[in-house]
Amino acid sequence: MAARLVKRCACLLREATLVAPAVAPVGRLRLTQVAPRTLTSSATSPSSHLPGSLSGLLEKEQVFTTRPEQQEVDQLIKKATRPEELLELLGGGHHLHENHAALMLIQLSRLLSDKPEYKASLLRDARFQQLLQLVNSQIASVWHGPLVRLLRSLYALALPAACKELQSVEQEVRWRLRRLRYKHLAFLAESSATYMQERGSQELLAELLLHLERRWAEIEDGRTVVAVMAKTGPLSEPLMTRLEDKCLELVEQFGPDELRKVLVTLAAQNRRSVPLLRAISYHLVQKPFPLTKCILLDLAYAYGKLGFQQPQVFQRLAADLLPHTPSLTSGEVARCAKSFALLKWLSGPLFEAFVQHIQDRAQTVPALYLCNVLLAFAHLNFRPEREDQFFRLVHEKLGPALTGLHPALQVDVVWALCVLQQVQETELRAVLRPDLHTQFLEGRSPKDQSTFQKLLHINASAHLEHPEYTGPHLPASALVPRLSALDGKVTPLQKELQDTLKGLLGDSSRGSFMVPTQYGWVLGTSWPLISPHPLGVSRCPPGPRGWPSCAGSSPTTAAGAETCWGALRWPGATCGLLASWWWTSRTTSGRNSGLSGRKVPT
Repeated sequence: MAARLVKRCACLLREATLVAPAVAPVGRLRLTQVAPRTLTSSATSPSSHLPGSLSGLLEKEQVFTTRPEQQEVDQLIKKATRPEELLELLGGGHHLHENHAALMLIQLSRLLSDKPEYKASLLRDARFQQLLQLVNSQIASVWHGPLVRLLRSLYALALPAACKELQSVEQEVRWRLRRLRYKHLAFLAESSATYMQERGSQELLAELLLHLERRWAEIEDGRTVVAVMAKTGPLSEPLMTRLEDKCLELVEQFGPDELRKVLVTLAAQNRRSVPLLRAISYHLVQKPFPLTKCILLDLAYAYGKLGFQQPQVFQRLAADLLPHTPSLTSGEVARCAKSFALLKWLSGPLFEAFVQHIQDRAQTVPALYLCNVLLAFAHLNFRPEREDQFFRLVHEKLGPALTGLHPALQVDVVWALCVLQQVQETELRAVLRPDLHTQFLEGRSPKDQSTFQKLLHINASAHLEHPEYTGPHLPASALVPRLSALDGKVTPLQKELQDTLKGLLGDSSRGSFMVPTQYGWVLGTSWPLISPHPLGVSRCPPGPRGWPSCAGSSPTTAAGAETCWGALRWPGATCGLLASWWWTSRTTSGRNSGLSGRKVPT
């Protein structure tokens, strides 16, 4: 009995190599230099003695043809330069095999890719409808490669989602997904995933993502993993995780363009994959391949968006960007400066080159780009060597245009000028007038709260650094000390410091933590100065206008407060406070910075 069963299984397997399964049409068997003919099962095959249900199923299986030799029609399809030439092939007496109709549609899509106005008339053409019907009747015999390209072409031709020929091709692709090679799956992901989202082909897209995830180990080259990551990574978290692992495995094979695409994809999704970022950074530093201007700008953007600190990479980016500075546009300068500001990385020569670039194009630089550059300088507290000339240009360009900017951007610009100690009275009046700041007083969104905090900084700068300024100011109700949602977030370092100070004080009631002030800054820690103090700290003299002076550093200004320890003694105060002053603005000058750049302290 066992021997007979094995014999029947062997016969079945032998027959399966000749007859195509219903779910696996042509594509696996590739014979060349053979005249076209139909292969069918033998009448005397042992499978004819199988039970009726199984043998009947095999007899009903679709037959298939071998890959035909190149014919004249193949050359005509490839050389066609007009849609009319392709449509004429239908009535020209040519012998068309099952792939020709698909190839004609693919070529039609290519010819009309830059002529979208002709697509509507093509869809109404009777010959085009005949071509669609021919493809639909032969769809099970189309090879895998033409099939996936056919689906992409039908999407590009903007066929209606209810078109039965399009639905037939989509269904055929779904049936074949398991048997398609990974390169075909990657092609579908790269070329058709966006169309599937827009046209509502959610079932096909879900199955495609599932197969891409399950078969990720079949990826053999860097281009495939980068393409799939860029197109479908955002659609599936498990797939993106698998692709990051594959990138880590193949990163040694990546060129500069692949590294750029991976980083930009990670930045677009805000995925901070530390092992992958470290590997990419290592190869950027160690490999001497040239980096073009576009790649350098994208790398700076990606590192800035992800906030990933790699000083050696930043040194190379700054050094390689410096020769390209004359060829940069104003928008590229603003983008690059913003990226380095997010990284808190300052390269003096590069930023001096940015200043020179803006001065050389003073008449054409848009106000918006100048605002972005000014904000980047403020976040890094960079002051150019020829600051008088630069800030004269800033006031000339932004003075008349300031009131025409978005209210939040007006506040950002004046705040930046306060940080750089270059603000003028007219600019203070522009943002402290009631009709502008009222909209931010009761704002609950993080953006509005951030803008309101900058208004408090500007108001403090007007009070303490510009005694000649007479108003307007923020109303007294807005100056009530309060913590915003942004200030309520305590970093691990701050939490550790607070716990340490509580242990040293012995009693948490003897000190206060996260104390808001009317000037917009938050005191990380404060407690009364007593003698002797439990930490052994003595009072330090107050700075100008009552601001605390830090030992061993210059006095802290209202607009450029630094994280420091100091005795706070406001004018007329009867007691002092020892406080840790946490704020993110910088007081380190941007001068005398080497070519390699440096990390700006926070």
